[in-house]
Amino acid sequence: MKVVVIGAGLAGSEAAYYLAQKGVKVILYEMRPVKKTPVHQTGNFAELVCSNSFRSLELTKAAGLLKEEMRLLGSLVLKVAEECRVLAGVALAVDRKKFSSRITEILTSHPNIKVIREEITKLNLKQPTIIATGPLTSSSLEKELARLTGSKSLYFYDAASPILTRDSLNFKKIFLASRYNKGEGNYLNCPMNKTEYERFWEELISAETVPLKEFEKEIYFSGCLPIEVMAKKGKDTLRFGPLKPVGLINHLTKKKPYAVVQLRQDDFTGSLYSMVGFQTNLKWKEQERVFRMVPGLERAEFVRFGVMHRNTYLNSPQVLKNTLEFRDYPGFFLAGQISGVEGYIESAATGIIAAMNLWSKFNHLNNVVLPLTTALGSLINYVTNPHHKNFQPMHVSFGLMPPFEKKLSKKERFLAYSQRALNDLKIFLEKRKELL
Repeated sequence: MKVVVIGAGLAGSEAAYYLAQKGVKVILYEMRPVKKTPVHQTGNFAELVCSNSFRSLELTKAAGLLKEEMRLLGSLVLKVAEECRVLAGVALAVDRKKFSSRITEILTSHPNIKVIREEITKLNLKQPTIIATGPLTSSSLEKELARLTGSKSLYFYDAASPILTRDSLNFKKIFLASRYNKGEGNYLNCPMNKTEYERFWEELISAETVPLKEFEKEIYFSGCLPIEVMAKKGKDTLRFGPLKPVGLINHLTKKKPYAVVQLRQDDFTGSLYSMVGFQTNLKWKEQERVFRMVPGLERAEFVRFGVMHRNTYLNSPQVLKNTLEFRDYPGFFLAGQISGVEGYIESAATGIIAAMNLWSKFNHLNNVVLPLTTALGSLINYVTNPHHKNFQPMHVSFGLMPPFEKKLSKKERFLAYSQRALNDLKIFLEKRKELL
């Protein structure tokens, strides 16, 4: 059996690895570095272009539950993420260069994987294929997908946060802590008083942004709004969002800040930090000018400025089965952000399920449809449910899962969701041992 996987991002890497481990011969296509994207900096697989965080590890968070489910499914991404982990409180964050290099090393050295560095513009419908080209799918392949599905590709804008050097920070003003003292207190916090915040806010909302092309609409994914767009919603919007001071006490002053900008470690050595929640489309000179107004960042050195890019996804509820297989093209599967899931771990997880279903199909086994009580099962149900009329990308969420009738506190309810999900997934995998 020979399979094609197009795209070596998080989803494509998971899919290729799963199939190769099953003895399948995989041809893995990756267009980088032959053809570049607006935001990738290397030709490595699974390169993280926005945050370096895979979000919370707590089982009271849907993202934490999804990671536990992925571990049970044998995720390559989580295995390597643990190897390349950097301190980030209760979140799983990685040294992004080490992470992508390790994924690349594993896949390129696998005896069952052949890597071809070229752009795919036409699809061979007779070849079993997983399309995992991500939100930065090339325009040529996007048109090919639109032609095959008979529907116009949708799109939205996404943005990445700036990265700073630790040596350029002013630690006379910055304090180390995590909210509510959770984890090991590994976030750097830049506290603001009311005057500092309001001055910063005024400059932010009036700062010059990179103009969009005339034919492109301003469509942002609500979970990743540029900081300047969020700020324009109201003077206090940021204080109830990424700059919220709750759960933090400045040990330098023994007081709660009026607002706080958090920095998260971005590499293994702790020499680089990213600005949490500061996805932006400001011009680079404006980023320097405005962001250096934050206390502690007066002389900040930017190793990467924030950028904004076009993210593409298909109207999956209309074109995919609940196995992630195209309704009209047997043996063709879609995985990753292009399928309408949003987030690193969500993208990676769909790669595993697409690969499991492709392998099962060609071994004449039952479809792999996880219980709706699981985080991943409920997420895939969301992106493939044909009843959606106004489909939008979605992060994993407890809100997608069947509710409990019994009334519980929020924390108890979320923990109960996780316990039920992991139990149901273990039962499912016990019955389908051939998948692992």
